[in-house]
Amino acid sequence: MASEEGFQNQQYGTSQQGQSGALSVSAAMSLAKQSLESLTVRMVGEVSEVSIKAGYKAAYFTVKDSSASLPCMMWNNRYRASGIQLAVGQLVELTGRFTLYAAKGRMNFDVFTVALAGEGDLRLKVANIARKLKAEGLTDPARKRALPVFPERIGLVTSPRSAAVHDVLRTLRRRFPVATVLLAGVPVEGVNAPAGIIEGLRCVVSSGAQVVLVVRGGGSFEDMMPFNDEMLARAIAACPVPVVTGIGHEVDTAIADMVSDFRASTPTAAAEAVSPARENLDALMSARARSLSTNVSLSIERARSQVQRVSERPIFEDPMLLFAADAQYIDATAERLARAVPARLERQGKEIEVISGRLQRLGGSLTERFNYQMRASAARLDDLSPVNTIARGYSIARDGQGGILKSVSQAPIGSQVSVTLIDGNLTCDVVGISPFSENGEE
Repeated sequence: MASEEGFQNQQYGTSQQGQSGALSVSAAMSLAKQSLESLTVRMVGEVSEVSIKAGYKAAYFTVKDSSASLPCMMWNNRYRASGIQLAVGQLVELTGRFTLYAAKGRMNFDVFTVALAGEGDLRLKVANIARKLKAEGLTDPARKRALPVFPERIGLVTSPRSAAVHDVLRTLRRRFPVATVLLAGVPVEGVNAPAGIIEGLRCVVSSGAQVVLVVRGGGSFEDMMPFNDEMLARAIAACPVPVVTGIGHEVDTAIADMVSDFRASTPTAAAEAVSPARENLDALMSARARSLSTNVSLSIERARSQVQRVSERPIFEDPMLLFAADAQYIDATAERLARAVPARLERQGKEIEVISGRLQRLGGSLTERFNYQMRASAARLDDLSPVNTIARGYSIARDGQGGILKSVSQAPIGSQVSVTLIDGNLTCDVVGISPFSENGEE
């Protein structure tokens, strides 16, 4: 920035020239241009006009305050490097120098740098965040969820000392008193507010909230900045239950409003959005009651008509009609059976007598041969019977285990043997042995 001393020197030189002779217009404009361009000035003003057209080498705009206005120009390379889209109404801070366009005798302000001033800078940051989130699809209406019709647990995230909390609670108490309100008291202004609101969201959701209200009352743009925080916007978009925002007044719109599932104009409107009005509930219940009564009456009437039609059937007038045909069939069958069984038994009895006689005749001829064989076998068995042998004077000797003795070697001296005779047994001790010789002699 040029010093005031240089400007004073230029003024002194001009006055000296004025005493020696008059200057031409060109010389005077040149002198003024040199004097003005030696100063670098920083100023703040509101943009009142903007002219930026394709083919222009510079951006032209006008800034003003309550008492004056100043035309400005900024070369395109500087304008593009600033990253700012100038618009009427913006408050901007400019750095540059005054310059004269001698051919027309017009003064412009040659802008070196431009930046949004005060709220304007904040709005630029907010706009950049909004564009970023929009590009990611977080503000897409298609991703917004429907609000529950009758939420039993409503989360409320706001300042516990604000008027907004009382407005919301009063509205919910009046419209939907059966709902349970889960209040997370958090700061809604200051640098720590976004983190507090995010934690409040987490707490009410973990406590079972089916929908969450994020609200605050009105304020300046700077006061609303916590609700333009990018991390808060992402937390609202990622919330597992629908989020309703009611921030400021109807004209205020924050980034939190853009990513929420429903944007209400005020905290009271947010409470109304998640709660059915009592009069609407009464009307709904009355309509449902009438519909239910009508449907029940129609169902009863249809059932009555059906029962009436069934009751008029002949079967219910005379129940025996249901079994008449079967009963007659049973009677006819029983009659046939009564006639058929005796006749059948009589025929079978005669057949049995004939067969019995034949069996008796055949049986006698079949058993005669076996009777002869049996008598021969019985005689043979009688001949071979040990009893008959004993009866003829023989005896049978057995050892102590009951085995028949066939040799004297089976009964050593001192052993005991049993001898069977025709009329009994003898128990004998062996005291001597006399074996036969090969010719049968002792």
